[in-house]
Amino acid sequence: MINVGIIGSGFIGPAHIEALRRLGSVQVVALCDSSLSQAQEKARQLNVPHAYDSVEALLEHPDLHVVHNCTPNHLHAGINRQILRASKHVFSEKPLCMTPEEARELVALAEQAGVIHGVSFVYRQFAMVRQAASMMRQGSLGRLFAAHGSYLQDWMLLETDYNWRVDAALGGASRAVADIGSHWCDTVQFVTGRRITEVMADLAIVWPTRKANMAGNQTFSQGEHAQYEDKPVTTEDFGSVLIRFDDGSKGSFNVSQVSAGRKNRLTFEINGSEQSVAWDQEVPQQLWTGHRAQPNQCLTDDPGLMNKDVADSAHFPGGHIEGWPDAFKNMMAQFYRAVEAGEMPARPLFATFHDGANVMHIIDAIVKSHQQQRWVPVAS
Repeated sequence: MINVGIIGSGFIGPAHIEALRRLGSVQVVALCDSSLSQAQEKARQLNVPHAYDSVEALLEHPDLHVVHNCTPNHLHAGINRQILRASKHVFSEKPLCMTPEEARELVALAEQAGVIHGVSFVYRQFAMVRQAASMMRQGSLGRLFAAHGSYLQDWMLLETDYNWRVDAALGGASRAVADIGSHWCDTVQFVTGRRITEVMADLAIVWPTRKANMAGNQTFSQGEHAQYEDKPVTTEDFGSVLIRFDDGSKGSFNVSQVSAGRKNRLTFEINGSEQSVAWDQEVPQQLWTGHRAQPNQCLTDDPGLMNKDVADSAHFPGGHIEGWPDAFKNMMAQFYRAVEAGEMPARPLFATFHDGANVMHIIDAIVKSHQQQRWVPVAS
């Protein structure tokens, strides 16, 4: 049995625990949070046997094999360093860190430690996304012409929507691009098998000042008697980005956290010389395939209809709904196969620290492009 510790018990920590418990060969033995009472209460709720209030204490837990970093963005780099220096396998929430320099350091530390390392880019693990990638690898789409799409949300639509991610010191210099645009970039690079090498970006802040609840409540919890204080905003709510890939093909995407009615709509369309494919995360079981000289098709995630090399990413017979939690399980299954094998795969299907660093470089280039109003190459 593989013993796992979880650091952070907000929304995403319990999601990790739920996915891990579906694997069968993994047990969550310890939970860490900022205070012992909070950690103990969350551990009780989630039926985790041990609770800690410091990373150091959790890392000393006996016979601990893997640690998941589920903390806020600004804590990722420091905690990932601690985990690596303790020679534990590590699975980090995204972003991997806050700066490209930290990303390079963490990749080097992970390689030196010789551990299994992963980053939580989950959308590449949806069955229909893996189907699209398989079709690309097998040549069904032909030569890549273009990739385009968007990732739209509305949770920051109102002036009174405020969250720690708005604070650049806690969330980073970029918000919408780093928070959700990063997922779009990783997903499209995974599907196309191509790297984004250059970007041209135009970013926008729709609320230069937001009203934060003085009671400390986060987004979605405004009350009619709430009192607010003004907080300056320096991170983008919306962005448009032109991209160039390493094979000369091109594309574009939009990101927004202020698009009313869009809850979590990641979409992409890949245009090839033979076919196109398109996918929408809010209708995750369908993959549209476009043709020039025959009717278009809509494939659903029936394992019997999918390409053989990716059919195992759909776990139920056709017509049984699968979604984000199932993609999350797929991601954990890929990572823990590597943990059980004791070495990183030659071509990992899960996102590694290398992929996390690559996306950090893309985000950095997008921010610089907006500031300098020019095309900016993505560092490698």
